Amino acid sequence: MGALKPWHIIVFVVVLVLLFGAKRLPDAARSLGRSLRIIKAETKGLVDDNNDVAEKAEPQYSRQPIQGEVQQPGQPGYQQAPPPQGYQQPQQGYQAPPAQPFVDPVQQRTNDR
Repeated sequence: MGALKPWHIIVFVVVLVLLFGAKRLPDAARSLGRSLRIIKAETKGLVDDNNDVAEKAEPQYSRQPIQGEVQQPGQPGYQQAPPPQGYQQPQQGYQAPPAQPFVDPVQQRTNDR
């Protein structure tokens, strides 16, 4: 039942010719072929790019652990680095923004006229 018979293909071709015309069908097939070639080239380019990215992602050097001891705050000999120039210490606690006077928009519109 699901087999495609030759007369099915003939009916399909006749319907396509009647719908689109004999001149448009070759142009449509040509543009479809170009589109498929472009898609194939782009997907091949993406696969090549992924391989290049994987090679570039490998580290070119190895990491070495820090030599010496790491001092923690509170231990003797620990010195805190000075803050950079222009750095301001954040203020402690929350400070509300300065209050602004209330302006009634309706009253302001009547005064503007």
